[in-house]
Amino acid sequence: MKLGRKSNKSVLAKAAELLARQEESSQRLREKLLLRGYESGEIEEAIGYLQKKHYLDDEAACQHQFSYLYEESSESVRRICAKLMQRGFRADMVASCVPDDTVEREREAAKKQLRRKSRQAVPSDRLKQYLFRRGFRISDIEAVVQSQEEFYVD
Repeated sequence: MKLGRKSNKSVLAKAAELLARQEESSQRLREKLLLRGYESGEIEEAIGYLQKKHYLDDEAACQHQFSYLYEESSESVRRICAKLMQRGFRADMVASCVPDDTVEREREAAKKQLRRKSRQAVPSDRLKQYLFRRGFRISDIEAVVQSQEEFYVD
């Protein structure tokens, strides 16, 4: 469903306005501009111009957003990757942002999730399911639940 143009702004001006609000992938920007009723040819021209002037750089934006989510959130790497792909970044680009060794960070993030979830004793199976639904690997889940005995009962 296309929405009509709400103003007479050029596609370049609208794209720049959207980028000023939030860092976007070129795919997401393209989708937003299409929804606003701009023509595909105009959109491609504007995106090309923005990329040429380095206002729109998918690799840098992906790396920046991954780093922010990796450092500031307690989400699993899998969930962060899924979120970035939903934002229009290619899977190979997202995968290139993932550090080689994420085991310690994943386990700390899982512990934070458990602390947030459970203030009282909860069966370990429920905790494992909770962490699995949030994208953590089984090996990390087992290690965290075993190390956090105060969070569960059998």
